[in-house]
Amino acid sequence: MAIDAFGRRIDYLRISLTDRCNLRCVYCMPAAGVAWKDHDEILSLEEIERFAAIAVGEGISKIRLTGGEPLVRKGVVGHVRRLRALTGLEAIALTTNGTLLARYAAPLVEAGLTRVNISLDSLDPAVFERVTRGGKLADALAGLDAAFAAGMGPVKVNAVVVRGLDQDLLAFARLTLDRPVHVRFIEYMPVGGASEGGECEPAGEGWTRADHVSAEEILERLTAEGTAAGLGALEPVRRGDAPGGWGPARYYRYAGAPGTVGVITPLSHHFCGECNRLRLTADGRLRACLFSDEEIDVRSVLRGGTDADVRDLIRTALATKPESHSSRVGTARGMSQIGG
Repeated sequence: MAIDAFGRRIDYLRISLTDRCNLRCVYCMPAAGVAWKDHDEILSLEEIERFAAIAVGEGISKIRLTGGEPLVRKGVVGHVRRLRALTGLEAIALTTNGTLLARYAAPLVEAGLTRVNISLDSLDPAVFERVTRGGKLADALAGLDAAFAAGMGPVKVNAVVVRGLDQDLLAFARLTLDRPVHVRFIEYMPVGGASEGGECEPAGEGWTRADHVSAEEILERLTAEGTAAGLGALEPVRRGDAPGGWGPARYYRYAGAPGTVGVITPLSHHFCGECNRLRLTADGRLRACLFSDEEIDVRSVLRGGTDADVRDLIRTALATKPESHSSRVGTARGMSQIGG
């Protein structure tokens, strides 16, 4: 069992397969994109698998593959199959923008992946195209349909709520009325280069405190709009009845709905005391906290050290994992570079 210096059990590893993405979401990347890492700067799938095997031996039992967009990485299906075969790994999940998922859902399930989170920030085709700078909503919705058709579960939709994006939150909530999809609204996080004015410049078009929409406001809007539309009020879901998850979402549902609505509150209500994760970036840096710029160079050790050396780095990450991000605004690297 992996325990950090504050007594938290760390059993969840998020692995970024690539810093590349087929979309250019306005809150994540600048219009011109970011400079991709050279091929030799990115961990090979074999290196990732070696690290994962050692991490599982240290107490990691759950792995999530992220990006960039993980489905642009060649060999992802075989990679999932090999990870799933690790003794001691209970489950493996994927976070994707969904636009390539229609092609990969069935092979991924056959390889052993069932859990998927689809990042989707608007259900309006025009808004989706603007937010993603050219993406097609139909592709993402086809991916959502394919996830259900392939038997994935739980299937979750993650929507980052940004005040300036003109998002119809009730449209998302209505998805939960017809099938067991779990829509989670995520407070916009200040990840990227920080300025003295409290903004994050390099990641996307910039983060300011005015962009932040709290979970309380989200729930108030959904309750008021849902009541006006005849859906009634949102009802809290007991922890035992919530969809299985590895994170801190609080869940609600409209009466009789097979799906749920959740909120994730990295800013308004810190969940640092329950944090159970480490992050491995595509270029081989181990991060113990999303909001900390402290990174441990795993890549050089994977390429020149022993398994015992790698194990020592994992233990160092556990020993130095901070107690809290302390409302920090801004990080040296953006989300696409860290891993979603």
